[in-house]
Amino acid sequence: MNPSRPSIRIAFWRSPEGQPDWARPALLTLAAITAVLYGWRIEDSGFASYYALAVKSMSVNGWALLYGALDPGATITLDKLAGAFVPQAISARLFGFHEWSLALPQVVEGVVAVLVMYRIGRRLAGPAAGLLAAGLFGLTPVVASMFGHAMEDGLLTLCLVLAADAFLAALTSGRLGPLLLAGVWVGLGFQAKMMQAWLILPAMAVTFLVAAPGGWRRRLGRLTAAGAVTLAVSLSWIALYEATPAGSRPYVDGSTNDSAIAMVFGYNGFDRFGWHVPGAVRVTDAGAGDGGGVHEESPHGSQGGQGGGFEQQETPDQGGPAKLAGARYASQIGWLYPLALFGLLFGLIARGRAPRTDPLRAGLLFGGSWLLVVAAVLGGMTIAHQAYLASLAPPLAVLSALAVVRAWTGLRDGDAPWQLPVLVVAELLWTIHLSRRFPDFLPWLWWVVAAAGAIALLVLAVARTLRRVRVAAMALAVAAMVATPVFWAASVLDPRYGGDAFEASAGPRPGGRAGTAGGNDLSPTGVLTAEQSRLHAYLTAHRDGARFLAATTFWHMASPYIAATGQAYLPMGGNHGSVPQPTPAGVEALVGTGELRYFLLPAAGDPGRRDGDTGTIGAIAAWVTATCRVVTDVAPPRDQVLYRCR
Repeated sequence: MNPSRPSIRIAFWRSPEGQPDWARPALLTLAAITAVLYGWRIEDSGFASYYALAVKSMSVNGWALLYGALDPGATITLDKLAGAFVPQAISARLFGFHEWSLALPQVVEGVVAVLVMYRIGRRLAGPAAGLLAAGLFGLTPVVASMFGHAMEDGLLTLCLVLAADAFLAALTSGRLGPLLLAGVWVGLGFQAKMMQAWLILPAMAVTFLVAAPGGWRRRLGRLTAAGAVTLAVSLSWIALYEATPAGSRPYVDGSTNDSAIAMVFGYNGFDRFGWHVPGAVRVTDAGAGDGGGVHEESPHGSQGGQGGGFEQQETPDQGGPAKLAGARYASQIGWLYPLALFGLLFGLIARGRAPRTDPLRAGLLFGGSWLLVVAAVLGGMTIAHQAYLASLAPPLAVLSALAVVRAWTGLRDGDAPWQLPVLVVAELLWTIHLSRRFPDFLPWLWWVVAAAGAIALLVLAVARTLRRVRVAAMALAVAAMVATPVFWAASVLDPRYGGDAFEASAGPRPGGRAGTAGGNDLSPTGVLTAEQSRLHAYLTAHRDGARFLAATTFWHMASPYIAATGQAYLPMGGNHGSVPQPTPAGVEALVGTGELRYFLLPAAGDPGRRDGDTGTIGAIAAWVTATCRVVTDVAPPRDQVLYRCR
């Protein structure tokens, strides 16, 4: 045996030079814990039906993958940029279309994000801060749920964490390379969740101009170069799309004029704040917007929120940034608000006379401004999904970790012995207040953390000369402050409290009800029922060289067939049924050339029929029912009618 091999294996667990012996083993243990937490329910993590349909299509057709198409025939895109779903499509291509294969990329993204968060904290205040930052981030309730399901916010969060790490490297070293890399990561985050990725940019710009090494011209020049890289990477897919002739690529969902610009910056951007961009589908018209009663990615599209795994919001989503302190959202993201905010304040005061380029003060400025910008934007819009809150988790975790380390050293060294008691009292008062909003969930926990905090403070007050006792009391105080969000995050192991692919959620809803666990009656399963199998077999046998097996008025009618077979069905109308794709003339042309022969429409009286609709899909349905014959050779699913044209 080569004697060097065992040492290589051991070296994997050893901390690098300059870090304590416990750092690497502790970090790897934390990574393993979060991997188990995120992946525990991976086999029943559920499908987000609209997006899962696109993932299936992207996994079987390279053209659909490139353009982020909803259907295997690549006739229409998602109403979002598809970057977050590319890893899912690749996973489905490699491992098959399963709930776990779609959730697997997010589990990996989550573990990587935890590892990077350690490096961020270590850059600013050493290994202890790094481990705390990684743990507080990875065990944030909404983060624990989000990374366990197939959600686009997972890749966004990872990209933002990587961008922050590269930015801090540029900030301390003054080198251009890491700053450009930060721009690349923000651009890739834009591909995952569009303009939400740009919320980190104001914090980067302000911090770099204030605290980076070099003269102001050099700082401004490098920041401009990084901004150009960010913009180029962010807009690359839009540029590709707009440069491709309309007839040679899918139609852009979320727009009424086949414009990726309108979809990204209108429907998914400024329209969310009431500023309409020409060509964008109006969010309220889609029945799923910020002011509507249905969540934007509702699988029911224009039918409204009937049935399924989605729930209506319990309370109106209004009130500005203050709503982030309400039970609905604070229970998912805000347990550490006092720790982070008091820590930020104390840190800035303590570093007030430090040099302009002081790394710790720069880190505080960056984390604080990042947190405030995201909170202000989320406060100004309706939060359609709680996974949006995950963008707050990295700065909250870093600021909290820095606060704990600073208070610990201040008490240990005697130069600021009051900080830890202040943090403990503020944090526990907030924890108790928030916990009592959920009286039936872990009702014993707030008593335990309150008692632990009180005991820790009492011991610190009386055992001034007993070093080991004081260290134990300090550790108990820190544990009391962070225990509640950790327990809430661990609740995702229970299917009653782990959220689902539609809504990231750990623990109960306000009022004590369980979270949104469970599937959705319109979600694809990858397996056809006996009735659906007979219909698909009939359409396949009577295809007669057609490009599409059948067209459907809503995407969810085509969803089970595409998910199970990967064959080209034509879903009309986009996500909400309001997009003019295809047009009536286009449908008649497809029928005339033999590329389309069959239409699967809702039966009269079905809620999805929308009788009297004068829109594009209504006009197509009226033409089909007036022109084509009803097929009686095979029975379609209940409340549906199959027509053959020509």
